Order: sequence, then C-alpha cells, then structure tokens
Amino acid sequence: MGYLLYFILIILLPIWAQMKVRGAYKKYSRVANTSGVTGAEVARRILDENGLYNVQVEAVGGFLSDHYDPRSKTVRLSQENYYGHSVAGAAVAAHEVGHAIQDAQGYAFLRFRHALVPVANFGSNLSWIFIMIGIFAQLSGMLLLGILFMAAAVLFQVVTLPVEFNASSRAMDQLVASGIIRNEEERRTRKVLNAAALTYVAAAAVAVLELVRLVLIYTGMANNED
Repeated sequence: MGYLLYFILIILLPIWAQMKVRGAYKKYSRVANTSGVTGAEVARRILDENGLYNVQVEAVGGFLSDHYDPRSKTVRLSQENYYGHSVAGAAVAAHEVGHAIQDAQGYAFLRFRHALVPVANFGSNLSWIFIMIGIFAQLSGMLLLGILFMAAAVLFQVVTLPVEFNASSRAMDQLVASGIIRNEEERRTRKVLNAAALTYVAAAAVAVLELVRLVLIYTGMANNED
C-alpha cells in the first residue's frame, strides 16, 4: 500500500504543478498589461536599464519555450510572449531577463548549476542502467554506483530552486521599479511566477523522494548481504 501511495504521489505531483502553471498562464495571458508593452519590449527595457545591451532578445517557437541562453547571451521568448501584451507575457519575459542579470552578476547558484550540467547529464543518462542491474542482479555495489550517479542529477534539480526563485524575485523588482506593472497587476504577476516555480519544486521533490527510496532499497540489500 505504501508503494502504491508513493507512485501515485510522484505521478500526480508533477501533473498538478503543470496544471497550476498552465492555468495561471492561460488566465493571465488573456489580460493585457496596462503599459501596453510586448514581452519583447519588457525584456529589452529591463536589459537596457541594467546595462545589458549585449544581451539579445529573440522569438522562438513552441509553447512556454521561453529561456535564457547563457552561451549566446540571448533571451528567447515564445512567440505568444514575444509579440503579446499580456500580464503573463510580461512576467515570463522579466523572469528570463532575471537569469540574464544573474549571469552578468555572477550569481553563485547559477554558476554552480552551470558547473553541474555535464555531471548531471552524465548521471541521469547512466544512473538507471546501474540501478536496474543492481536491483535485478541483487548487486548492492552496482546499485550504490547508480545511486551516486543519480545523486548528481538530483543535486542539479535542488540547486535549480534558488536560481528560479531568485530570477522571479528579480523579475518582480524590475517590473515594479520600471513601472511596467502597477497595483493589481503585481498580484497577478506574482501568481504567474509562483505557479511556474511550482514545476521546479515538484520536479525536485519527486527526484529527492526517488533518491531516498533507492537509498532505502540499497540499505536493505546491503544488510541482507551481511
């Protein structure tokens, strides 16, 4: 029964988080910001106000495909947010610019996350091979190796949390300071940013829970070998 509840939790938690972010985004993508600016204009204004004239702003295909590329120093916004005038679009654009500001200022958690990327990719790709071999062949050493690889990927998920929360905090500060959002729009913008943050919280929670479960399996297996 415990395992059933566990698997229901790790399946439903990400789905619930995605529903929250899509619901908030859909609702406030229909609400125009009072400044009448597009997401592209929001990004460009905040970048310029922070002296980041070298960072480009581009439109990209896909739904909520918005991101900041630190390699090319480019804020990429989905077309709906790039061209749209919504509260949601302004929030998303400001959030991605928040990452650009982090990059420019050498924000410690962002630098740490960048350093973890190759290790996390390697770990996530190989961990389950060793884990499955370890579990089915009852080889605790192989399982432990898989857990160590997986721990690197989980650490990446956990470090992502302060990076994303900080970017959202910067986004709110910049939007208010620049006068792009006012009064009631602050509450609406915060709802969009908080909903988006839930997806990262859910992903990190699921990753940590899975890691704990595997550690418990390893502990039981090692005890049996003794």
